[in-house]
Amino acid sequence: QVQLVESGGGLVQAGGSLRLSCVGSGSTFSRYAMGWFRQAPGKEREFVARINWSGGSTDYTDSVKGRFTISRDNAKSTVSLRMNNLKPEDTAVYYCARDPTGWGLRRAGEYDYWGQGTQVTVSS
Repeated sequence: QVQLVESGGGLVQAGGSLRLSCVGSGSTFSRYAMGWFRQAPGKEREFVARINWSGGSTDYTDSVKGRFTISRDNAKSTVSLRMNNLKPEDTAVYYCARDPTGWGLRRAGEYDYWGQGTQVTVSS
């Protein structure tokens, strides 16, 4: 059974920064691409960023490009999301998830394991 545990969320003013972390269990963490999604109240879960198994390829939704950076440390089974210049519209619960396909898809339904989420609130 794979477990993903996120941390690092919190309350921050607009323009501030946060770093989210997701630690995965199991010895196969390094074999899989990982993604970050977010869900704001009353909205569907949306793709934020993705990183391939080695960390050599990343993908971002347009609204976070240039502000967010996804990275991973396979030795520590960790994937991180550095968020700079945060905006109120970034307020959401953020989830990390495992991509079993390796196809670079952005659909939440393609990801098989999810963390419990961590709340990010950006005040104006």
